[in-house]
Amino acid sequence: MKGGAERTQILHRSVRVTVAAAAGFYSFVYGLDEPVLALYGLFAPISLGLLSPIPGSGRQRAAVMLKALPVGLLLVTLGTGLAVKTWAAVLGMLVVGFFLAFAAIAGPRPAGAAPGLQLFYILACFPPYEPETLGLRLAGLTFGVVALVLCELFLLPQPPDPPYRATLAAALATAGDTIAGRNSLSPEALREAGARLRLSGIPPAERPAGPGRAARGLAQAGSATRRLLEQLAHLTEIGELRELVREGAGAVGGRGGTGRPDTPSGLLLPQVAALCDETDTALRTGRPAPGPQRMDKAIDAFQQLRVRQATGPAADVPPVPVLRRQAALLAVAESTRILEISVRVGLDGRRTAPIQPRELFWYTQAAAPQLWLRRFTGNMTLRSVQFQNAVRIAVALAAARLVAGSLDLTHGFWVLLAVLTLSRTTFGATWAAIRQAVTGNLVGAVAAGALLIGLGRHTEAYAAILAPAMLIAFALGPLFGIAWAQALFTLVVSTAFAQIAPVSWRLAEARIVDVVTGSAIGLLCAMLAWPAGARREVRRTMAGLLRDCGPLIKGTVDMLTAVPPGSAPAPPTLPALHRLRLAESAYAQFRSEPGADPPVSADWHGVLITANHILLGAQWLARFDLPATALSPDTADRARTGARALAQVTDRLAALCAADRTQPLGTRPTPPSEPAGPLLPVLVDLDMWLRSLTIQLSRIEAGLPEALGRTARGTTAAHGSQGS
Repeated sequence: MKGGAERTQILHRSVRVTVAAAAGFYSFVYGLDEPVLALYGLFAPISLGLLSPIPGSGRQRAAVMLKALPVGLLLVTLGTGLAVKTWAAVLGMLVVGFFLAFAAIAGPRPAGAAPGLQLFYILACFPPYEPETLGLRLAGLTFGVVALVLCELFLLPQPPDPPYRATLAAALATAGDTIAGRNSLSPEALREAGARLRLSGIPPAERPAGPGRAARGLAQAGSATRRLLEQLAHLTEIGELRELVREGAGAVGGRGGTGRPDTPSGLLLPQVAALCDETDTALRTGRPAPGPQRMDKAIDAFQQLRVRQATGPAADVPPVPVLRRQAALLAVAESTRILEISVRVGLDGRRTAPIQPRELFWYTQAAAPQLWLRRFTGNMTLRSVQFQNAVRIAVALAAARLVAGSLDLTHGFWVLLAVLTLSRTTFGATWAAIRQAVTGNLVGAVAAGALLIGLGRHTEAYAAILAPAMLIAFALGPLFGIAWAQALFTLVVSTAFAQIAPVSWRLAEARIVDVVTGSAIGLLCAMLAWPAGARREVRRTMAGLLRDCGPLIKGTVDMLTAVPPGSAPAPPTLPALHRLRLAESAYAQFRSEPGADPPVSADWHGVLITANHILLGAQWLARFDLPATALSPDTADRARTGARALAQVTDRLAALCAADRTQPLGTRPTPPSEPAGPLLPVLVDLDMWLRSLTIQLSRIEAGLPEALGRTARGTTAAHGSQGS
């Protein structure tokens, strides 16, 4: 059941679309006696205003529609020219269908406008081949779009949603208050504050999903804020956050519960809290705080002080609990550093000098065309759900155009319209939509046939019926579901066509034949092209991501334990980052598909979190923990052994995700042994990183159900925690 606010939005939208469509249709039919102008003036508002889920406020939607208008004019011109031959129209449909569907990689707004743009080409590419009417077609389309834009701006306009910056600022304020000791929230409350940054809970128009620097920066800031809140929640659970806050409140006078001051933590924590406050202010005002990246110097000073303590007199060496708390604070400070840089880039949006780590902030120095090209090429793979969706819909539309043209179906436009509006990402969802649509069309066809027989050629009666019919159809259809929408839309198009040219009850017959034909084509394509939707792809992408994580763990440890220090290169992170983006996209679609929450489900969200942890650890350990002198051979061997064990776990989990039965059985991951010898910061930080990965991988393995393949010994199926 739709909520009150959503029902109001639907009703207001039905009014706007009806007014815009009626303005053009009545003016051109009865004022100018131009049926071509009337047809395009009618379908332009319906295509962009009703059949295109363009998100956002009235002003945002109007801006998208105005930007789509030149593209729509080009597509109508192209379709008019290619209508000369069926094969030309089919090839054009294949190319246009793919690239418009693939526009989803650019974010929710271009993706929302894509169905309407598809319809502009579809309407123009059908016979009769009349290039001499191109001017009328373009004029009707322009009038319809401009009328809809004016309605979006001035007639019951949709109010704007809270911007993403405000949501991000509220979450960051929670983190800053917690670090500064101004509140004492529970772990659940901290995690809930982070969960409000999930993109699935953000209004589509406000999601930072575009390929530009600003959108990438805000998206990265959101991930960093969620990670920061999760770190604070974990420290609260184990009771360490209170001790850290006490150190920060007392600055160098803090005692850490050991009777000795924890000077490094007392100096760093207030700077972390201050940076959170300044970044929160920047988000609220929209102006990035000027000045260099101060957290780099603060972390460097923190690490140098830790090294001096660890290598100084035995009486100055902090106890193990304090060392572990310092390692946790270093992770919090690094999350805050990444957050501050990301917000700066997201608010400014201009190219910058290289920012460390360059692999994480590569986009800050890239030109806009390069960013678009990378987004395009990165998704041009069979492992991308966006690519799969584009191929599926393009092939279905091209096949529908071929069938409609070859069989010379009356009003073949409706065949492609059925394919476009009823196709889903899974076979099951497509079949469910088609069952309802065919039922609704049968009822609508019977009612439309009776209407056409009863009214005959009394066009004034159809004129009186059309506007209220559109208002009712555009409101009740989205409110009550597909069957209602199809039945009422059949009545609308029958009433409209009866005013353009003489028709009989056979128009309703043609409508049902075309819809059934389009439904059959759409169902066949859904059956042949990735029928499970993202369900299988999420397994494949997660498996690939886990495989790339193993070398990152081993490479990071090899770099830190190399002799001499710094002689081993840092492991490449770009392949894992690419895999992570594909996995995030597949997981987002998986969560939107029906049946994404079975009783026992793999913890895919946990895999994404762990992969992020591995990627970030590989970055900040290399940056802030590279030892000045070589580690002892025993210590290095122990660290490398722990890394190899975790890499084997990631390989085994990848095999389970991919249902690879050739992988040997293994035991559950166990925490690494305690570091021996002097507890240098690099050893403590590395040990904390490996231990946290062990815990996370154990949870993932416990959440992998038997449906994914053979489970490892000691693993039991459990409920996975799902996020988005």
